[in-house]
Amino acid sequence: MSQKTLLTSKEVDIILHRLACQLIENHLDFSQTVLIGIQPRGVFLANRLKAILVTEYKVPEVKLGFLDITFFRDDFRRGETLEANKTQIDFLVEGKKVIFIDDVLYTGRSINAALQAIQSFGRPSEVELLVLIDRRFSRHLPIQPDYRGRQVDAINNEKVVVKWEATHGEDLVELITK
Repeated sequence: MSQKTLLTSKEVDIILHRLACQLIENHLDFSQTVLIGIQPRGVFLANRLKAILVTEYKVPEVKLGFLDITFFRDDFRRGETLEANKTQIDFLVEGKKVIFIDDVLYTGRSINAALQAIQSFGRPSEVELLVLIDRRFSRHLPIQPDYRGRQVDAINNEKVVVKWEATHGEDLVELITK
């Protein structure tokens, strides 16, 4: 097994600020926009982006929620026991622009599940996707990000691992080959 660093802590920080600026360009004051971190790993990225938007770019109010997609996944009943996370959305989604946030876009199946799950909270006027890493050659569904931190050409026996300062002591993205 080998590992290669794709993004250092400094590179992650630069990318997070770029993504925040792109969101501001497209959504201005966020009055009609909500951020939804996809459980479990999209939560870390969503929290960091909200903090940057509010503290560094002075966006007055950014609504942030977390969506569990466990029971909407197409592999839910296929052998492996999946552990559910907590959905926390304490605002209306109806008529809002929703930005799904996840760390890695791989097959697109998680985003498909998120599209189904969000319908329980209303009908958004628009849905966009923001990811830190886009594994572009691994898609099973025709899903593409609107905002991407870095595009990675990883093959199937390679895994992209995102480590966050809050959980691992530093921000780091690695490519691990089995």
